[in-house]
Amino acid sequence: MDKENQINYNHSLNLVDRKNISINGIKKIDSFDNEEFLIDSIMGYIVIKGVDLEIIKLDTKDGYVSIKGTINSINYIDENITKKNKENSIINRLFK
Repeated sequence: MDKENQINYNHSLNLVDRKNISINGIKKIDSFDNEEFLIDSIMGYIVIKGVDLEIIKLDTKDGYVSIKGTINSINYIDENITKKNKENSIINRLFK
């Protein structure tokens, strides 16, 4: 059984008071720091931006992550974007 078959196929996102976010249906976290997370989910990539962001709980077997901090934005990125384009955009943003 491959890793994708082990992931929970339900996708949900729960945001409480812009301070805590829980997401089900994640495949992996591609990158993160205290201001931005890039998460690969079953519904496409999710970019979470904020202040003082940190992982509270990560369960890769069940495809679950919980993050705390001040959440400023949540964006889904179209799945058709290649990984190289995503990496380039993150690198470009870091070195602006």
